[in-house]
Amino acid sequence: MYKDPYVVQKKTESLIPLRGMSIFPHMVIHFDVGREKSINALEKSMVDDSLILLCSQKDSRVEEPTSEDFYHVGTIAKVKQVLRLPGGSIRVLVEGINRGKIKEIIEAKDHFEVEVEEYVYDPEKIVVDKEMRAAMRLVIDDFEQYLNLSNRLSTDILLTVTDIEDPSRLADVIASYINFKIETHQKILETFDFYKRLEVLHEILREEIELLKIEEKINQRVKTQISKVQREHYLKEQMRAIQKELGQEDDIDQEVEEYKSKIAKIKMPKESKEKALKEVNRLNKMPPHSAETAVIRTYLDWIVELPWNKQTKDKIDIKRARDILNRDHYGLNDVKERILEFIAIRKLATNIKGPILCLVGPPGVGKTSIARSIAESLNRKFIRMSLGGVQDEAEMRGHRRTYVGAMPGRIISLIKKSGSKNPVFLFDEIDKLSSGFRGDPSSALLEILDPEQNNTFTDHYLDMTFDLSKVLFITTANTVNSIPAPLLDRMELIRISGYTEEEKVKIATNHLLPKQIKEHGLKEDNLNISERAIRKIINNYTREAGVRELERNISSICRKVAKRIVEFNDKIVRINKGNLHKYLGKEKYRFDIKERQDQIGVTTGLAWTAFGGETLFIEINSMKGTGKVQLTGQLGDVMKESAMAGISYIRANTEKLGIDSDFYKEMDLHVHVPEGAIPKDGPSAGITMATAAISALTNTPVSKDVAMTGEITLRGRVLPVGGIKEKVLAANRIGINKILIPFENNKDLDEIPKKIKKKIEFILVENMEEVLKHTLLEKENKNENS
Repeated sequence: MYKDPYVVQKKTESLIPLRGMSIFPHMVIHFDVGREKSINALEKSMVDDSLILLCSQKDSRVEEPTSEDFYHVGTIAKVKQVLRLPGGSIRVLVEGINRGKIKEIIEAKDHFEVEVEEYVYDPEKIVVDKEMRAAMRLVIDDFEQYLNLSNRLSTDILLTVTDIEDPSRLADVIASYINFKIETHQKILETFDFYKRLEVLHEILREEIELLKIEEKINQRVKTQISKVQREHYLKEQMRAIQKELGQEDDIDQEVEEYKSKIAKIKMPKESKEKALKEVNRLNKMPPHSAETAVIRTYLDWIVELPWNKQTKDKIDIKRARDILNRDHYGLNDVKERILEFIAIRKLATNIKGPILCLVGPPGVGKTSIARSIAESLNRKFIRMSLGGVQDEAEMRGHRRTYVGAMPGRIISLIKKSGSKNPVFLFDEIDKLSSGFRGDPSSALLEILDPEQNNTFTDHYLDMTFDLSKVLFITTANTVNSIPAPLLDRMELIRISGYTEEEKVKIATNHLLPKQIKEHGLKEDNLNISERAIRKIINNYTREAGVRELERNISSICRKVAKRIVEFNDKIVRINKGNLHKYLGKEKYRFDIKERQDQIGVTTGLAWTAFGGETLFIEINSMKGTGKVQLTGQLGDVMKESAMAGISYIRANTEKLGIDSDFYKEMDLHVHVPEGAIPKDGPSAGITMATAAISALTNTPVSKDVAMTGEITLRGRVLPVGGIKEKVLAANRIGINKILIPFENNKDLDEIPKKIKKKIEFILVENMEEVLKHTLLEKENKNENS
């Protein structure tokens, strides 16, 4: 015999009694909350877990219900959205999850809080036997007859229902669509057994079908008595009289004609226009104040307000575009040139399906600002959508209209807001996109960003195609590692590495300082910051690839200057290197490299992170033991493997290196990376760890002025790595004057600014022998340090 696979879970939830409505599991609906107890219950649920128990009142006229005034079986729902309305009431969007039965009322003073049994089941564990299958087919047949006889619901709903394999969900979904009395809905809700629930629903549907058949007979009999013209005239006159009494004299015919006129002027695909006109005809047949009429009106408003044939005219002027980019951004010459090439091609080939640009770089380097500049240089509208944490595919494609409270996706919503079909559309933080149980948004982006497909983009709510091929899509990311490969394949990467000290000084002087002075109500004469003070902020109060923290420090100075002007009536405040600490406090960062000595077993490595380049100090101690190797400092798997590869190289070359061949039996090695709170991984520290180990085992100091990056093989060959520019900028920040990089990374030196090339000596190495030659100090130096 069939057994319902329920798992009963006891929990404590807040409760809201519902007046005049019922909610089933799997149902998405919004309603207004106005009673004080209900508002308190909603706020309590939002603080806890966003879950709430919804039970129907027996009598909707009761204003202050007690435990006797509402049913004790309801639906545990998740609060999806809360909107505060004028007058103190709240509109809440919820999604039903499971049935819940009240066991005990814990609190009833400020709000209802109850101990409830939640009936949870796994749809995948349900085994549907022949008897259950027959019951499901009967209910679907009943629902089909009901839809055919009733004009209140669209027959398209049947397509959604027939695909449901879960008997429990099938019964609940069908019951939610039909406007039964509260008692009837409650009867279905309180039937926990799946098979019995289908039987109850079958019985109720048969009664409704019989009533609809009788109504149809009466209707047919009336039709034969009144001619079509007389009937229409009579109904329209009656409708006008009712509307006049209600103070609503708007003629539905006039509204329908307005919709038809607007749709006729829109240049949209033929199929879309036919579908829109079909909805207009449905509106004409609907009662003016029914719920379905409001849904159709909203749908038609979306269609007529979309910019089907509205677009801004491009103003492609390379000189103007260059001026805008130079005005808004200092440096980034390679990035600007690529963008200018992109704009120039659009002037020569107006119908080109260009690449999707992806601006990749650490935070604060101006990725979003560059996208705004592109929009301004093309004379296009700019819209931005942040993808950080987006898990629901409906955010992109919208909800189907079969759901209560359905709405279009963010793509269509933002394009409608822009009023143009060819805006610059920025997908911000595309690397933060994630997938959840509601679908994979990155898969939806595949169609949106593909020039071969997006001319027929279909939003689930509109259910008609909209051309996105005129939209210029730009994306941003901190790193490409977390972007799905199919999505990454559709984009052209433009890397923004970060800024040098000189570039940061110019940005602070020309952009950040004037901006903050204006935002804080100051005048240019009120604040004077010396260039040396700005350099000290960059070097001793920030350590970043971008300029976001630099702007925060300048903002902090402006706040304190504003306070001084208001409090002491100062006319001008001068800030220099000597008094900077009075405004920003003690220095946060110091140049460790200048204070360090040449040490044994300590090397300076270079690492790449999503936030830019970083210096990495690696320490290795050797001590008597049994050959153990200990690694600490939150090293990732790749770095651990690099350390072991370096030790294997040392063991194979002990004689050449002057190390005891039995060191791996008699010595323990401890590899440590300070700042262990920050996880580190990546194939770039192999030669750094191998050099530190050789230094420790040979008791030879390593030059403090040398930094290095590169991976090591078991044979001692140095392999190329990525992120050279970012790593060099990080080394330059702490005063390194010599960097060892793999020979095969020679091509990456072209990206290094000329000013940095003059300050730093770059050594190209192919094997560990060359690395040791430039890092371990000579014999006489060793004697001086001993």
